[in-house]
Amino acid sequence: MISTTNDSSFQVSTDRTRLDVPMIYRFLSEHSTWAIGISLSVVESSIENSLCFGGYIDGRQIAFARVVTDYATIAHLEDVFVIPEFRGQGYAKQLIRMVIEHPSLQGLRRFTVNTTDAHSLFERFGFSLPKRPDTIMERFLPKLYLS
Repeated sequence: MISTTNDSSFQVSTDRTRLDVPMIYRFLSEHSTWAIGISLSVVESSIENSLCFGGYIDGRQIAFARVVTDYATIAHLEDVFVIPEFRGQGYAKQLIRMVIEHPSLQGLRRFTVNTTDAHSLFERFGFSLPKRPDTIMERFLPKLYLS
């Protein structure tokens, strides 16, 4: 899938062969707030086992998102980022819109995302705080990759 968004120079593709895995790894392991220290092998495995979206300008990858899903009932949006020099230009919104509109992700009962600082961004696409937080549990190991 290759789609041009509202900004005709920005394209989103789910073609894994186009992904700049070294850039994704560098960003996640060195600059993200959620995966500092993650290993290259874990990043590669996560890409292999997810529906991935690359955002490109003139063939250069500048954005990434991946979805973990069973394609029938549930999906979780992960690792959403735009590299710093391209932030503030609406690319994250365009990327998330392409994720939400992807044909394989329609009709899901639950679509989740974790965020510490982008609530208003995700709210634009129908995400909200859990309606029943008392029914959600997690096993969270935030420093796992630093071991």
